[in-house]
Amino acid sequence: MSGRHPQLGLTLTLGTSQTLAWASSYYLPAILAVPMAVELGVSSVWVFGAFSLALVISAALGPFVGRCIDRRGGRDMLVASNLVLAAGLGLMALAQGMPSLLLAWVITGIGMAMGLYDAAFATLGRLLGRQARASITGVTLIAGFASTIGWPLTTWLDAELGWRATCLVWAGLHLVLGLPLNWRLPQAGSLEALERDQGDTPPPPARPRLAMGLLAFVFAAGWFVSTAMAAHLPRLLQETGASLTAAVAAAALVGPAQVAARLGEFALLRHLHPLVSARLATILHPLGAGLLTLVGLPAAGFAILHGAGNGMLTIASGTLPLTLFGPRGFGRRQGLIIAPARILQAGSPLLFGLLLEAFGGAALWLTSGLMLAAFLALLAIRRPA
Repeated sequence: MSGRHPQLGLTLTLGTSQTLAWASSYYLPAILAVPMAVELGVSSVWVFGAFSLALVISAALGPFVGRCIDRRGGRDMLVASNLVLAAGLGLMALAQGMPSLLLAWVITGIGMAMGLYDAAFATLGRLLGRQARASITGVTLIAGFASTIGWPLTTWLDAELGWRATCLVWAGLHLVLGLPLNWRLPQAGSLEALERDQGDTPPPPARPRLAMGLLAFVFAAGWFVSTAMAAHLPRLLQETGASLTAAVAAAALVGPAQVAARLGEFALLRHLHPLVSARLATILHPLGAGLLTLVGLPAAGFAILHGAGNGMLTIASGTLPLTLFGPRGFGRRQGLIIAPARILQAGSPLLFGLLLEAFGGAALWLTSGLMLAAFLALLAIRRPA
């Protein structure tokens, strides 16, 4: 990938392919789970259960995928992810019952491990080293529109063609759009040469294993809260006193708030250490919850603060490990740090739904407590001297 602005081209290419990858996998069940379940004669709970299994598989394979990218770069892995995701979606379209649908989601989970953010971040780290922060931010900024694009497109395709043809369309897009885009990515060169080009780099933090454990907790807490809010935010806001109309309107602001926060990270916070933006990200959800329940902040205000924090934390999941530990072994380390988050993410909607049933709006104090604990964990990580 040559040209006057190679890093911009790299960001646009990966951002576009990531938008496709997320829209056709992670965001698919929200629209297609019910029509799948109706035609196959099963409860939609089983479809979401298969999707949860895909998330667990993605988490389990993350360190292996990261090691492969550390050794050989990420282009071939991302190209292969398009083939695997296309195969999973194709099998999904042909499913005749839960066993075949489960197999399709297992294959899709493998493709998600190979082709979503963690693999993309590792690829950028392998190509750009510590200079990858701006590109990671740019990729999350573009792919932040995956649900904005994916949900309406999937809904329209399902209404016009049915869910099976919708899966086939997404599979085809992986072959005609995603694969050529990822093929355009440059092959990674020598990591030693990259490190020499970037000059002296700061040492890793003291007690690096402790720092990795703290980061794993931070992102596990963040992903649990993010997924819980994505599944239950309108109902949660109603439990705190908002009307249905106000709750739905407020929940719709989460996406724009994420994008706005990522723009702010790109324009302003990129000049600060990623620990600063990560700490700010973890404090925004409990701040919004406290203002909502104690001083009557409108539901929209809480949604904006939560969305902004979530948008910034997604960036930090890539930039913070890279900045703290450097590019050597980044892919494997990233996979290990994020694996607990992906597993918790799989069970978050069910667990938080049970808490909401039991405690109503008070369940918000659990998510706030988790994010405050994540903030304290980040305070315990010291920047290298």
